[in-house]
Amino acid sequence: MNTAVFRGRPAGEIAVIGLGKSGRAASELLASDGHAVYASDTGEDEATVSAAADLAARGVATDVGRHDLARIARASVAVVSPGVPPDAEPVRAAQVAGIPVSSEIELALAFLPGLSYVAVTGTNGKSTTTALVAHLLRHLGHDAIAAGNIGLPLSEVALGAQRPEWVALELSSFQLHDTPSLDPAVGVLTNLSPDHLDRYASVTAYYADKARMYANARATSWWVTNSDDAIATGLAAQAAGHRVRFSLRDLDAEAAYDRANDQLTLLGKQLLPRRELALIGDHNIADALAGSLAAAIAHNPGNLEDARQSIAEGLQSFRALPHRLQVVGEFGNVLWIDDSKATNVSSALVAIRGMTRPTVMLLGGRHKGEPYAALAEPLKKVARAVIAYGEAAPLVLRDLRRALPVEQLGMNFAEVVNRARELAQPGDVVLLSPACSSFDMFKNYEERGRAFARLAALS
Repeated sequence: MNTAVFRGRPAGEIAVIGLGKSGRAASELLASDGHAVYASDTGEDEATVSAAADLAARGVATDVGRHDLARIARASVAVVSPGVPPDAEPVRAAQVAGIPVSSEIELALAFLPGLSYVAVTGTNGKSTTTALVAHLLRHLGHDAIAAGNIGLPLSEVALGAQRPEWVALELSSFQLHDTPSLDPAVGVLTNLSPDHLDRYASVTAYYADKARMYANARATSWWVTNSDDAIATGLAAQAAGHRVRFSLRDLDAEAAYDRANDQLTLLGKQLLPRRELALIGDHNIADALAGSLAAAIAHNPGNLEDARQSIAEGLQSFRALPHRLQVVGEFGNVLWIDDSKATNVSSALVAIRGMTRPTVMLLGGRHKGEPYAALAEPLKKVARAVIAYGEAAPLVLRDLRRALPVEQLGMNFAEVVNRARELAQPGDVVLLSPACSSFDMFKNYEERGRAFARLAALS
């Protein structure tokens, strides 16, 4: 899409589909630029009603609890929030009518011409890597923020009085699908594995959306690639520009983990002892390596060595993001870890592999289309017990019960956490790494994680 559609004189009403954080910020941005806006959401919860009321006070036409499909079909363009499925009725209504469909990211980029940004995507590790890039750039003396899928809509950045020097921009596959102008100074692909099969017809379609990060690659582009992931590496192989690699195995990669000496390295030299990185699991080492490379390139692409000392100091001070292998407390000599953001099998897998103590594992929520059998062997090595809960509990039980005992519970999360407390012994870990979305019992993974932390503290 031509981003110029969002600038200058309004060319007709613009439809914003979804009133979450991104939809609300997009509506405010468009209204502030003089566009007529119609924003709608099928939700009727307190947050949605409040967002609609605030927008209405700014002159935005709103609908709560419904979408006016005929009105959307008459719009000049439709801006879709990332949480809205591509086959949702209002999206289909726009497509059938020949209305251009855009992401909120595409809209915001139109209002931030010339923005310097590092784009981060992948199946797992996006948020941690994005936060790390912003954190490390600040340690390098830059005005940098993290935005996009990590929680701060890019449209909100565009609404700000002052533009940051750098943005670390997390992008989901859904956002990439409708952001054709994406052209980052640095692009990071953390890894790839099947995900969102409840919203994609195939793994191939999911990977194709990830590949859209490279659509505007040019000779001056920089790409950070995972040399341990053949699919991710292959996706970037044909893109124009410079490629640098991070690896947990290959010491020749520009950023690597020297396991024998327990060191993170940059350009073959020590960057940081592993013990000084306060993050659990090998996947977080990979995120640290990827983030270090991206920050070093953004700081000075002509001399990556220039950033080494500040990056090492930044890595030392970085802490786990909420709900991403976050230690929420130790009660009765049992460590409680919130990994509620692990909404797919591959992210739960890396969490399990990071456990070094007997573990009571909580798996469940709303099924996303993946089998859980891949978790069986790693769980056999560390699990004291596995509790399956929520809508997906029967499927978790079906896929794992031949390999190890699984206890099935229902939709009462307090009961799930209490049972985990009963099963855990001193020295154990209780790990919430659900491999499912949260939408059967909670509004989002954050609410699930907060409930877990609150209930754990009742010990």
